[in-house]
Amino acid sequence: MPDTLIHNANIRTMDAGRPRATWLLIRGDRIAALGSGLPPDAATRIDAGGRLVLPGFQDAHVHLLSGGTDLATAAQLYEVQTIAALQAAVADHAANHPGLALVMGSGWQPGMFGDDNLTAAVIDAVVPDRPAVLFDSSFHNACLNSASMRLAGLVAGMPDPANGHFVTDAAGKPTGMLHEDAVPWAMARLPELAAGDHRAGLLAGMAHANRNGITGILDPRITDHEAGIYGALAAEGGLTLWVAGAALVKPDDSPAEALARLGDYRSRYPGPEFHVQSAKFFMDGVFENRTAALLAPYADIGGNNEPMFGLAQTEALMVALDAGRFQIHVHVIGDAATRRSLDGLAAARAANGAWPSLPQLAHLQLTDPADHARLSELGVMANIQPLWARLDPVVPDIALDMIGADRLGDTYAFRKMIDAGARYCLSSDWPVSTLNPFEIIETAVTRQARSMDSPREPFLPDQAMTVEQCVFGYTAEAAAACWRASFTGQLRPGFSADLILLDQDIFGCAPDRISETRVSLTIFRGRIIHQAAAFG
Repeated sequence: MPDTLIHNANIRTMDAGRPRATWLLIRGDRIAALGSGLPPDAATRIDAGGRLVLPGFQDAHVHLLSGGTDLATAAQLYEVQTIAALQAAVADHAANHPGLALVMGSGWQPGMFGDDNLTAAVIDAVVPDRPAVLFDSSFHNACLNSASMRLAGLVAGMPDPANGHFVTDAAGKPTGMLHEDAVPWAMARLPELAAGDHRAGLLAGMAHANRNGITGILDPRITDHEAGIYGALAAEGGLTLWVAGAALVKPDDSPAEALARLGDYRSRYPGPEFHVQSAKFFMDGVFENRTAALLAPYADIGGNNEPMFGLAQTEALMVALDAGRFQIHVHVIGDAATRRSLDGLAAARAANGAWPSLPQLAHLQLTDPADHARLSELGVMANIQPLWARLDPVVPDIALDMIGADRLGDTYAFRKMIDAGARYCLSSDWPVSTLNPFEIIETAVTRQARSMDSPREPFLPDQAMTVEQCVFGYTAEAAAACWRASFTGQLRPGFSADLILLDQDIFGCAPDRISETRVSLTIFRGRIIHQAAAFG
């Protein structure tokens, strides 16, 4: 490849040794040099026109394959607000995709839809003769139509699967609504998409990520299905971003079983294009279906939920996986889930000693103040999704009543964690919510929805982050979270030539305009993988 020079640029490198530059030279797939003043010559020259250049962003908690497949194969329900609108979207999708063996929809919003108003009968009205399933925006809940219930064998009297629930009516008949691990129970019994649909989904997901300036990800739910698809495209040289994977650990796994499965993934997919580095635990569910695990009862009507892994089980699994030199990556929503995870990580450190694994606690919606300092003490990285730290102008946040006024200040308390010394990275959890880093950064800074969306008052504005913190958390720290900080996440000689050029300076624009930012150019391993039409 001929040398490429990017010049007349406002480069922020995220390298403390050389934080700023005006030109950058790419040789092959690596950064050869950068500096300020008179640039060197090169066969290919890109005039940045004074625009901001950053390292490519990395999303350290994104379901890229399933999100891309969702884009390619499912009715998009994220914006619908009524049953009639939901039915119209599903009916239109079913009519336009007659060849799909399973009609799918994704993104209905808890708070607008749920156990009380979304049932098989609602879907049957528009899809009576084909199996159908509609996922909520968190993918922790789903609703089947009657054809799907028949195929899955879901009938009255069916016992709940472990860590799952079949919603029933007053007569004990399943309504079609599923919570938590009832969803994969049903999906394993329904028609599968074709292999080509998943490949098309991954290509669509990568293109979407590249348009938004993302050149690296961590997919936090890897099974044989995801590993095979990522691995095949990596072997072909077809990935347009770095992929790390966190392999699913199940509540019925023994330490020996988990180690054997993850060890097999690691040996088959050593990277660097696609590597499996992490063990993924779902320690609890979500507030929306009351499966978040809390230290004290729910504030509205009481009740609670236990973590999905017992304490002895958590400690045994985490000690074994940590000894096997796997990173631990845990979904935690409630404060009891965070406490249980930290206790497991403390046991692992006591047994195996400290090493730079950077275990991840993802989401951290409600965290007890006593545990903020433990994140730093145990070397745990807070893997946060700041977009959720706002009062949505349209969708009611039903979790706030469950949390209650006494604990409200501990909700998405990111600054408290950072001030207590915790390392952190930013991520999206797409397709649960937008993948766009600039919308996420704006909310991290303002703690509000976008100005174009008629935002409500800021949510706990004392927990806001700075733009500098956000960019650091999306580049150098996200690379560290994905175990590739030795060659990505900064713009410095010898590092992979992964960088983005933006149409405005997010460090200098008004905070409520950050979300308007568009990526003019995305370069991955020295190749242009996205170029906006406006950037000739």
